[in-house]
Amino acid sequence: MKTQENGGKSTPIIIFDTTLRDGEQSPGATMTMKEKIAVASMLDGMGVDVIEAGFAAASSGDAECIKAVSREIKWARVCSLARAIKEDIEAAARSLEHARKPRIHTFVSTSDIHIEHQLRKSRQQVLEIIDETVRYAKSFCDDIEWSAMDATRSDVDFLTEAVGTAVRAGATTINIPDTVGYAVPQEYQTLIAVLVEKFPSVCFSVHCHDDLGMGVANSLAGIVAGARQVECTINGIGERAGNAAMEEIVMAIKTRADFYHCHTNIDARKIYPASRFVASTVGFPIQKNKAIVGANAFVHESGIHQDGMLKNRNTYEIMLPESVGIEKSQLVLGKHSGRAALKNKIAEWNIEMSEEDFGRCFDAFKTLCDQKKTATEEDLLKILGGYNQGNMVSIASLVSFDTHQKGPAQYDARVTISINGTTHSVSASGDGPLDAIFQAISSATECHAVLNSFEAHSVAEGPDAQAEAVIILNDNGVFHSGHARDTDTIMASARAYVGAVNKILAQRKEIKNVA
Repeated sequence: MKTQENGGKSTPIIIFDTTLRDGEQSPGATMTMKEKIAVASMLDGMGVDVIEAGFAAASSGDAECIKAVSREIKWARVCSLARAIKEDIEAAARSLEHARKPRIHTFVSTSDIHIEHQLRKSRQQVLEIIDETVRYAKSFCDDIEWSAMDATRSDVDFLTEAVGTAVRAGATTINIPDTVGYAVPQEYQTLIAVLVEKFPSVCFSVHCHDDLGMGVANSLAGIVAGARQVECTINGIGERAGNAAMEEIVMAIKTRADFYHCHTNIDARKIYPASRFVASTVGFPIQKNKAIVGANAFVHESGIHQDGMLKNRNTYEIMLPESVGIEKSQLVLGKHSGRAALKNKIAEWNIEMSEEDFGRCFDAFKTLCDQKKTATEEDLLKILGGYNQGNMVSIASLVSFDTHQKGPAQYDARVTISINGTTHSVSASGDGPLDAIFQAISSATECHAVLNSFEAHSVAEGPDAQAEAVIILNDNGVFHSGHARDTDTIMASARAYVGAVNKILAQRKEIKNVA
């Protein structure tokens, strides 16, 4: 194993997080600038080495987000993606002007299918593009990463030639992405090993998608072969089936240090809060059986398993829940809990907010406690996530609504909504109470996006359980999610819809201000 060639010492692995760039490309995962800053700060606080903050040339809004993140980040490198086009590279450089440790990440396809059908170039032209654009990026920044898009479907000899061209032009990190999730671990390991052997002084990176469910397995295979950087996202969000999940990679390396002989800078105790924070921000619920951070990850129901756990927890747990930030037993909070207890718990999760913001969060917590007898840590994380998503963007807020049936499937709804501090009451009709409410909200906010998806489910058990609603709206091809919880399902759904509308309105405002 390449990881054992250092005399048995533990090798450092660079964690390159692309939640804010590749993760946000997942339909519905669009984040506002404030949400991106909040997620970036949490990533920085947990020890992520490189934060890919966006794709500067994609939009003026993305460029402004990268600038804002660059100003806030204290420890990590901040990276901007750029196509192998001079204008893209210039945009990336401008967006990173305030970064303490900037990185430009440029890429071009190397597979014949991409070269012929997408780029419509020759192989020689691609090599010339690599040389010219990497050298150009190097004129702005010392830290240059180059990626061979669709590397795993590329001819190995040509891929090797392309890598050599990028290295000679000044690239300091070479990424070999499995762009379409095509590779299997054995062949990916072989590919990385071949390249590491040919370019032993280069830092190779792996970026694996999960189309065949092997994103994490391929990433770990790359590490075995000698890769020293892993590109990943919180909860594995990203294009199509997503990216390799950071929490799974980090804990695999940590739990099986005897096999991988490497380590990361990630404070694993902050994994669970970060996972829930991101899930709430983008409105993507975490499946219960998700490794490391799922609700059932440390739950034992089988009598045999329970017996073993009572005798020795190591019988059925290969890692401690505390090691990823999950308490052994959930903290029970109730209506008699004070501000100090709540503030202490929020501080433990590395979530920062102003005193004014905390006051609003505390009020939401007290409201929940009036509806439920007790509030668990899970409830509190959901409140924080819902608060983050609902209050960071506060152009519109739902005041009240009322519905009544006027036919077999026809409903009228009257919605009162506050927009920039001014209250509006609007009526609308629909094919059900929720449709009528959604139509009224759309009219009141003048936001007529298309409902892409809607789901609602219980997040706990018992008569006082909260309902969780997730809305995704399509605004001219850009997807925005809304996420809310309430003991009343219709209220949760209405608030989730307003949350998605808020993101659309906020983005329009940001774009207008930038322009």
